[in-house]
Amino acid sequence: MKTRLPMRKIRDILRLRFECRLTIRQISISLRISTGVITKYLNLFSESGLSWPLPDEMDDTSLINQLTPEAINRRYQGLTDPDWIDIHRSLKQKGMTKQRLWEEYCDVYPHSHYSYAQFCHRYNEWRKKQKRSMRQEHRGGEKLFIDYAGLTVPIVSRETGETAPAQIFVAVLGASSYTYAEASWTQGLQDFLCSQARAFQFFGGVTQLLVPDNLRSAVSKACRYEPQINRSYQHLAEHFCTSIMPARPYKPKDKAKVEVGVQVVERWILMRLRHTRFFSLAELNQEIRRLLEDLNNRPFKQQPGCRRTLYEQLDQPALRPLPREACEYIEFKYARVNIDYHVQYGNHSYSVPHQLVREQVEIRAGQQLVQIFYKGKPVASHPRKWGTGFTTRTEHMPERHQKQQQWTPGRLLNWAKKLGPDVLWFTQQLLDSKEHPEQAYRACLGLLNMERAYGADRLNAACHRARNTGGRRVANVRSILQSGLDKIPLNKAETNDDARVTRSHENIRGASFYQ
Repeated sequence: MKTRLPMRKIRDILRLRFECRLTIRQISISLRISTGVITKYLNLFSESGLSWPLPDEMDDTSLINQLTPEAINRRYQGLTDPDWIDIHRSLKQKGMTKQRLWEEYCDVYPHSHYSYAQFCHRYNEWRKKQKRSMRQEHRGGEKLFIDYAGLTVPIVSRETGETAPAQIFVAVLGASSYTYAEASWTQGLQDFLCSQARAFQFFGGVTQLLVPDNLRSAVSKACRYEPQINRSYQHLAEHFCTSIMPARPYKPKDKAKVEVGVQVVERWILMRLRHTRFFSLAELNQEIRRLLEDLNNRPFKQQPGCRRTLYEQLDQPALRPLPREACEYIEFKYARVNIDYHVQYGNHSYSVPHQLVREQVEIRAGQQLVQIFYKGKPVASHPRKWGTGFTTRTEHMPERHQKQQQWTPGRLLNWAKKLGPDVLWFTQQLLDSKEHPEQAYRACLGLLNMERAYGADRLNAACHRARNTGGRRVANVRSILQSGLDKIPLNKAETNDDARVTRSHENIRGASFYQ
């Protein structure tokens, strides 16, 4: 038929004829359509076997097919349909377009191909008849979907017989559904990031996007519009040059691939292992890896090939290369600098420049190194310590603290030695009198600094007099210098108890009195 009316006009012709009982000429005047066209459509309607009113479920396409089936068949008679499964699979490749596929289809069938518009229309019609899961477009190497299985696997301790559940990590590539799974003790941050890194190693590359569920290890604060990504997870994504796009909360269709992947892992791996007893995580992962090969090589039911063949065809060529260096697990923490210019991480405290007292800094702790950043700039770096205590760098201390920090027993004794033997003896006994030498530093400095006011000779003489008269405090030496007794020679009556000679006297009780 050369003349084709809009579907609305055809329905109007039928309505005016059968409901309003108008003649063909009256319908022609009302709709401004020739009587010949109206007669032709009314004849087609009577030949189709349809009756008025039309069924409610009949749409425009069904109506025109009923009215002109021979015309439609004649129009597309002898044309060849392409392999729509192959077309659908090819569109997942990065950079592929329908126009390019149509041109290749025309090259194969130069005399029996559809037009480009009909090609696109028939492809869309084919897609509507497929499963809903095929409606999401996933290009090769574009997305990796991540989740944990709901089922766990018990692991038995050989020593105690107690069981602990192992969590099952699952990652699925979007285009090929190629699947990775492994067991870990927890869904915590470190286990999650290490499983993610091993998944990249298994796939042999990195996708453009990571689509995790809203578990705490991936998303610090779930939000439909602006989720907050965990800082350690963001660091991993930066290391592998990829991006994170969490699924929306309570929207499992956003990660339908991994939802199906979890179901497949539970059915084809965990259910096979339900009667097996495992005594270590390594034993469990060895069995999971063995069954994972079988899962990825299992043929599809509704399309040719398997997950591995699709992976080799779609995802593997499009994956980004792995970085040369392994990703180090780093924990991030914010802390406020204490008044002693230290920040605490774990049980250990690390120093920062004293100018940052009371400021908030970011701690990045790796297995070997602890780095501290202020407003995005590194300000301190320390080897990581696992025990309690303090790690302090001299350049982080105020000047007066640095000077105090520089004093050691050896340095104090070398200074005292230059001033005289009695000064050296007095300094040594000050250091020995305390449980910790640091407790005597202030007294030693007070003694040695008297040399500035009285000179080395007088200080040595004062120490000699205090040594022989029983004085053991810095105040004794200072009193001797202030009174000038250091200038007077010692006599026998002034010597200490070991050298002093005493006389018997009736007023002296003696040791026998106290027995």
